Amino acid sequence: MSHLEKSASLASEKANRIILAIETSCDETSVAVIRNGKQILSNVVSSQIDIHERFGGVVPEIASRKHVESITVIMEQALKESGLTLNDISAIAVTQGPGLVGALLVGIVAAKTLAMALDIPLIGTHHIAGHIYANELVAEMEYPCMALVVSGGHTELVLLESEGSFRMVGRTRDDAVGEAYDKVARALHLPYPGGPYIDRLASEAEEAIPLPRAWLEADSYDFSFSGLKSAVLAVINQTKMKGLELNEAALARGFQESVIEVLVTKALRAVKQFGAKQLLLCGGVAANRGLRASLQAKCEANQVPLLIPPLSLCTDNAAMIGAAANLKLKRGQYSGLDLKADPGLSLEEWSVGS
Repeated sequence: MSHLEKSASLASEKANRIILAIETSCDETSVAVIRNGKQILSNVVSSQIDIHERFGGVVPEIASRKHVESITVIMEQALKESGLTLNDISAIAVTQGPGLVGALLVGIVAAKTLAMALDIPLIGTHHIAGHIYANELVAEMEYPCMALVVSGGHTELVLLESEGSFRMVGRTRDDAVGEAYDKVARALHLPYPGGPYIDRLASEAEEAIPLPRAWLEADSYDFSFSGLKSAVLAVINQTKMKGLELNEAALARGFQESVIEVLVTKALRAVKQFGAKQLLLCGGVAANRGLRASLQAKCEANQVPLLIPPLSLCTDNAAMIGAAANLKLKRGQYSGLDLKADPGLSLEEWSVGS
């Protein structure tokens, strides 16, 4: 092969970074094939919600077992839908953490096996980096930008000063937003997961029961929702003691308005203070209609560009893991075959160059 042919071959490889990504951090088994971190060739997701619903939450042992049962089938389906073969894959990406350790291990073992068999790079990927870079699958991210991460286990404000560089600005001190929604839904005898049911109920209410806002210290970007959950329980108990009928829709609306006001206010304040060019909404709770509508209205009023992935990319999926892993692939930052599941993996330490 001549020098020109080698150069053309290398250029072609760089222009076609194909990642097969695996996501098994909780109760979704997902495999995706992504080109250059932006183009989704396939994204297959198998949810376990109907299985865990009867228990009112995710049972880790059951989640792990279901991942084992479905991972191979999902992998084959994702590859088939992409129209590619294993020989076309440039690297294998897998969620390393955070997540349920047993569930993470299933994906990691599958990823290691593939990477070793194909003799291609393995990239352990941060779950929250995936949620943030899900936005890159639908729009161009501009730096610096601010990410508001809202999911079942995370509520965080993350500053990205440059591509793949993460700085934690604020985080929850107790319950994450998703956890608070699930606990309030349980108190109202609504199904699991509680977020969609609370969101729907709140939209039906003509009024809202006033509930407190936890602002914490004046300059803090941290969040706290355990007090709000206690306030909801207090309203329910007081209503029962008085022998009155509870207006569940008004209570759901009061709860949701409290959550949204704190999230939106702090996110916009952070955008202004850190000079962010964009605000990114990320995570499973980003599917909440009330939050999306409020954030869109406030961002428009304050002339802040807002990126929100479509609903299919808000909940856990492997496409977002492929998008984040591309940050490491194009820099040649790979993981070893001794990669371990890390439920407490730090987002800041996972940053490119770290």
